Amino acid sequence: MTENINDITISYEDEGELLVEELGKIILTRGAWTSILFRYRERDRQTGAMGPPKAALRRYQKHNGLFKKRDSINLSAEAARALVATLSQWLDEGLLGQSAAEE
Repeated sequence: MTENINDITISYEDEGELLVEELGKIILTRGAWTSILFRYRERDRQTGAMGPPKAALRRYQKHNGLFKKRDSINLSAEAARALVATLSQWLDEGLLGQSAAEE
């Protein structure tokens, strides 16, 4: 847990060994509820090698001054492609980004 949004990471070590490596992140929303999209990779337990990059969307809630992870969605390549395609289509069709007064 951390007090600062910018210090939130998906990286994880156990006994000095890096098991999850953060490759990048984008903070999507800030505030009492924060959403962060991470790009990361995990160490394969059998081979010891780092696996392919993955994506995860995580939600954190600030409680008593500290951010705690509340929800997480790991995105497969197929799910990420579907998400991007759908959001792009909705944006192109004007189905996102309009206020209720414009509809």
